[in-house]
Formats: sequence, structure tokens, C-alpha cells
Amino acid sequence: MPTEEAGWKPVQRSQTDSGDSLANESQAGVPIAILGVAFDPLTTAQAVERIEAMIVSRRPHHLITANLDFLAQARRDIELRRILLDAHLVLCDGTPLVWASRWLGHALPERVAGSDLVPQLLRLAEEKGYRPFFLGGAPEVTEQAVANLGARFPGLKIAGYYSPPVRSLLEMDHDEIVRRLRTAQPDLLFISLGCPKAEKWIAMHSKSLGIPVAVGVGATIDFLAGRVRRAPVWMRRAGIEWIFRLLQEPRRLFLRYAADLRHFLLGIPKQWWRMRRRPLAEVRKSLCRRLSGVAQIFNPVVMIEPWWIRLRIPRRFDKEMIERNSAFWKKWMDRHWLLELDGVEFIDSAGLGCLIWLRKMLREANRELVLLAPSEVLRRTLKWLHLDIFFLIASDAAEARRIIENERQTPGRPASDLSFNPTQPISWRGEITAGNAAEFWDSVAAQLQSLRGRQTQLMVDLSELRFIDSTGLGLMIRAQKQAARHRIQLRFVAAQASVLNVIRLARLESVLLTD
Repeated sequence: MPTEEAGWKPVQRSQTDSGDSLANESQAGVPIAILGVAFDPLTTAQAVERIEAMIVSRRPHHLITANLDFLAQARRDIELRRILLDAHLVLCDGTPLVWASRWLGHALPERVAGSDLVPQLLRLAEEKGYRPFFLGGAPEVTEQAVANLGARFPGLKIAGYYSPPVRSLLEMDHDEIVRRLRTAQPDLLFISLGCPKAEKWIAMHSKSLGIPVAVGVGATIDFLAGRVRRAPVWMRRAGIEWIFRLLQEPRRLFLRYAADLRHFLLGIPKQWWRMRRRPLAEVRKSLCRRLSGVAQIFNPVVMIEPWWIRLRIPRRFDKEMIERNSAFWKKWMDRHWLLELDGVEFIDSAGLGCLIWLRKMLREANRELVLLAPSEVLRRTLKWLHLDIFFLIASDAAEARRIIENERQTPGRPASDLSFNPTQPISWRGEITAGNAAEFWDSVAAQLQSLRGRQTQLMVDLSELRFIDSTGLGLMIRAQKQAARHRIQLRFVAAQASVLNVIRLARLESVLLTD
């Protein structure tokens, strides 16, 4: 690797440089990745503190209390996987996941169950005057829950509640829901639409609504209404609450729990084998370092310019390295990061959690993380966990710069120089998500209007479209309908596997795709 390139300035950084630590960001240590999901290692009390800080900030945040079912669904649902990567806080709502974190060598402190967290947040709301809104659930169940809360928390000011008609995500009356929420202006939004519907709805609307905290609460609304009983405390502590719930609803839950258990029992040993095992010589070296008190300082040669930073990760990307160099993380969040990973020989669940955390933090700062020439060990790990498509990967710095420059352009914008040739497809590129859908639609609508009366067929090439969420899927349907009004047959071709996944889970292949 060259030590200096045009436009880059080599800078040696010491561990004593100023900057917040990764541990401070998570309040309890390094995020821990289990089957591709990075969990924030917080207790329930710490989670409440973090959530209150989010409310005070007045910026929109998406919280997830993830259990085994989330992980199993995310394995086959690429959109949910992306949502879990981008969520501001992911809490561990499953005792088996706490056990798994211990087996993997980096223990989560405790289970943070949504059914325990929500009452504590409501108590906090009563004390501080925060206003919650309840969305979803059967009308009679939600009404009963609100009535019970009035008796339990007499000082609680409920901003409102609404149970929309039961429809698929794309068929919901989003405008009506958004209108009610903007009128109510709540501080906390509790959504009971089921997983992954609730999480996808939040991803579609969270930023535009500006509600400080939104979280899917699953069956919590049924607990609050008294329609479903919680397991005894001893069963919760023993991690067998699922047995109690299975006995209550065997027909609905048996197949789901069986699939979740299979995913867990097959996945966790594989992760342990891939990311936990260490040669005996490495164990001895690590023990000697600990006994001698010698810190392995992460002190790379950094090549830096005003908008870019390039640094090298050592061969062991693990919790020990991350924590010993905690002062380094969160520096230079005003720049794009290029991580040289060609020498990485070992990564554990904390190292993977750190990568996911870095990606999330940089995206929040409108910056990019690029993995430079990741080693075969790292490539196999990312691919096995189905995370490879979410990271920008380049072979060298020159390619990384080109990738970032492309990402800085308006994602998904169609080509503007149309040839009006019905046999020549136009191209949609990048990503179409809730973040860019409005601007993207303006471009598509103008394009369709310009074609009105000039051609009867139009093909859209999706081969360069990496990802769409449910908002992007809705935009495809809208574009097809708008084209039909202009008497244009709009067809989508050459969709990548990631886009096909979203379309197929919505059961829209026959509507949107053509052979």
C-alpha cells in the first residue's frame, strides 16, 4: 500500500486525541452482532435514559425491540434487514439472545422486553408531560388499553389513538394516518401493526413526521388491554415466557416459534464457529498481553484530507482492540471513511457490531463508509450474514472515491437524455427509499409527461438499482398507474436479487415484473 497519494496527507494520530468513545455512544460498551443484527448492550434503565434523551432532542428516532422472530424474518426479508441496520436503537427482547451473546463471548446485560419497556416509558411520560399516541391494534383492544392506562397513570396525557382498517402495508390509507399524527403531534408513537409491518411503516414515515420516538410494540397493546396475560415472573426470568404464550395461542404461534427455534439453533453455532474460535497460540498471546498490561493501541497511519479519511484495521478486529482504543471511534465523523481491511484475519461479534455502528453513524452524518479490499475472512462473514449488499466495497482508494462520488449524486435519478426509443430502456440507479422518493417521483412524473403521446411502451432497467424499500415499491406502482393514464405500457426489467426480494414479499411480481 502506498503511504501517500495525491490529495491525501498522511497523519499519525495518537490515542490521546480528543473525541467521544464508542462506549459512550452505546452507554454500555460495544454493539454486539448476533446473526447480522447489532444489539445495543443496554439495561432497561439505560434504555429509558437513552429514549428520554431522544425525546428531548426533538429529532425523529426509530427504536426496535428485536426478538428471535425479528432475526428469523430478517434472514429472508432484505428490507427488514436494512431497517434493523439503520434503526437508532436495537434492544434485545429475548432471553435466548442474551444466552447466545454469552456463548459468543460478549454478553448483553439483560433482556429489554417491549412489554416491560413500554410501561416504564409511559410512567416517564406521566412524570415529564410527554404525550404518547397508539397506532394499530383492534379498535376495541386499543380503546380498552387506553382506558386502563387512564386508571393506571392518571396524569398521563395521551395524544390520541387510532386503529386503521386491516389492510396490507401498501393498501393502507397513509394520508389519513399521517394527518391524524400531525394533528396530535405526539412525543412517543407506539405502533401495534405486527412485525415487519410496523417497522416498515415507521421507516416510510418517521423522518417526515418528525416524531421523536417511534417503536413497534407487538403484543404489548394486548397486555395493556388485559386481553392477553403475561407469563409469571419466574418464567420470564428463566427465559421460557414463550412456552406460556404458546399455550395461550398454539395455532397462531406454533409454526412461527418452530421456524424461529430452527433459525436460532442452526445459526448461533455457525456464528460461534466462524467468529469465536481462536487458535491456542492466539489465546496465549492475548492472555500474556492482559497479564502484562500492555495495550495494543490502534494507531494507524491515517491518510486524510478535508472530506476523506483512510486508515488501516489490524489483523484482529475484535472487542479487545475496540475497547482498548475506545478514544478513537467517533473521530472525523465529518468525513467519509475508507477502511483498509485486507489484513483482517479474525473478526468477532463486537468487530462486526462496530462496522455496523460505523456505517450507521456515518450515514446519520451524511457520510459514507467504504471497505477497502476486505479479506476473504471478512467477505465470507458478511456474505454468510447477508450483510454484504449493505456495505460499499472497493478494491482500492481510487475506486472508493468514485463510489462515494456516485453516492453523493441524487440516488435513483433516471437518465434525462431520453432517446424516445421504445426498445431502449431507461435506467433507475442507486436506491429508492423514503429519503429520496419525493424527489425521485418528481423526476419520473416529468419524464412520463414528456413521453405522453410520443410512445406507447416504456421499459425501465433496474439492473443498477441496488435497493428499494416499501416506499420505493409504492412508487413503482404509482409510476405504472401514471403511465397507464398517459396510455403508456410501463414495464420493469432486469431487477437485482435485492429488489426482487422486496417485490416478491409484497406479492407483486405479476403486477410489476415482465419476463
